[in-house]
Amino acid sequence: MSLAETLNGDLKAAMKARDKQSLSVIRMLKSALMNEQINAGHDLSADEEVSVVSRELKQRRESLSEFENAGRQDLVDGVKAEIAIVEKYMPKQLSDAEVQQVVADTIQAVGATSKADFGKVMGAVMPKLKGQADGKLINQTVKSLLN
Repeated sequence: MSLAETLNGDLKAAMKARDKQSLSVIRMLKSALMNEQINAGHDLSADEEVSVVSRELKQRRESLSEFENAGRQDLVDGVKAEIAIVEKYMPKQLSDAEVQQVVADTIQAVGATSKADFGKVMGAVMPKLKGQADGKLINQTVKSLLN
């Protein structure tokens, strides 16, 4: 079942349950997917769908940190709930150890030896971990392993 079909089913369930928070987030995800599909001019592949959902998740995480820094607890709670809903549509996230293993294997595969090879390693590892790990975690892991 595609992500769009899953979202449609969950949208109907949220309407029946009168769950305004879920309904709002699901509509936002559907809208983002539809906009991306229109911009691309074709049906989205599974990878493209994952990148749209991960972009939406990243936006919410950035909002969360901004609201926390501003001391807006009322907004923090709402954004945390939205993040929990969006995360349901992401692929299973890898653990720190699994990310470290993939990064170490990639470093060996590309023959990286120093910080100067950071871009080369990131270019090779990001497609492998797309949607399965947070970009900040991948970035920090690559930096630590190249030191």
